[in-house]
Amino acid sequence: MINLASRDIFDSLGKFVFTGMGLGLLIGVTLSMAGIYRGMVDDAKVLIQNGGADLWVVQQDTLGPYAEPSSVRDDLYRSIAGIPGVAEVGNVTYLTMQISHRGKDTRVMLVGFEPGQPGEPGYLIAGRPITRSHYEAVADVKSGLRVGERIRVRRHEYTVVGLTRRMVSSNGDPMLFIPLKDAQETQFLKDNEALLNERDRTAANPAFNRPGVPGLLEAVQASQSTSHFVNAILVRLSPGADENWVAEEIRRWKHLQAYTKSQMEEILVAKLIATASKQILMFLIILAIVSAAIVAFIIYTMTMNKIREIAVLKLIGAKNRTIAAMIMQQALSLGLIGFLVGKMAATLWAPVFPKYVLLLTEDAVRGLFIVLVICVIASTVAIRAALRIDPATAIGG
Repeated sequence: MINLASRDIFDSLGKFVFTGMGLGLLIGVTLSMAGIYRGMVDDAKVLIQNGGADLWVVQQDTLGPYAEPSSVRDDLYRSIAGIPGVAEVGNVTYLTMQISHRGKDTRVMLVGFEPGQPGEPGYLIAGRPITRSHYEAVADVKSGLRVGERIRVRRHEYTVVGLTRRMVSSNGDPMLFIPLKDAQETQFLKDNEALLNERDRTAANPAFNRPGVPGLLEAVQASQSTSHFVNAILVRLSPGADENWVAEEIRRWKHLQAYTKSQMEEILVAKLIATASKQILMFLIILAIVSAAIVAFIIYTMTMNKIREIAVLKLIGAKNRTIAAMIMQQALSLGLIGFLVGKMAATLWAPVFPKYVLLLTEDAVRGLFIVLVICVIASTVAIRAALRIDPATAIGG
């Protein structure tokens, strides 16, 4: 028996293929949007894993250091290190900023860390780790920096001595690692003019020039030239230690906030990128509706162009289910062509996106199912129109 759907498709093959390609590009955009969301979630998880920490200790009543500003004293790590179950602690700072590179501005997350402690880069793909206490940097390859290049950050220049990969912020910005003291100066200290103005104001304050307290003015001015704050203290626990117990001890006795890995993941995924995920969901819904409208319009147009042929089929005794199956097969074929084109397009252009696009197999399978369902639903409009055609149309001319 001749397959009516395939015969009709071959009769208008060019139009059918080009329509499928257009639909495929739309499906490719849909798959890419889903991949962008998956990439955002994966960036958040990688950010947590790369720190090498089990607990994040931040300023009390904040969601820091990634979702909210956090500032704690850098000497608090000593008291945290004495809590049972704590193996290692490390001070870290995080600052998102613009740096100039080869005449272009590059947005990076500047990370200050202590070598050998939690917060340092997990691995290098080129170069060596930071060995000096000042003016050396390790960069993520996404920044475009190369080993041996010099990059200016605020008042100082840094030499890139190593490169790492997949070290990015929750926004996808590449990380630039520098020694902690340099990062503290970059983030917390004021520029030279502001320091001079602050010192003049301090010197003019009678409270700091009391005869009975020698050296008070000099001590205050010295404190204005140094910074003793960090954004977070990363804690690595001993094997078998209860993270929830240690976190509760820090909250109770140190008057700080402590988050476990699961809590920090919830903050990043459920709170930090929640708005972006809703935005992407809205785009996916809109794209699905547009795809359904395109399929319905194309199949309906093709059906209306075959009014006489369908009338002839009815006249010679073709059943309604045969005609409905022909139209539905055309819609499903259009959906399959569109999905294949869309999957290939999404795979090809994913590396070009500035943000990480993670295309999962389960998302592709789910997308294929949704496309086929949309095609079936969209074909009902054409099927209803076809079933209303009068067989006498074949004779009426």
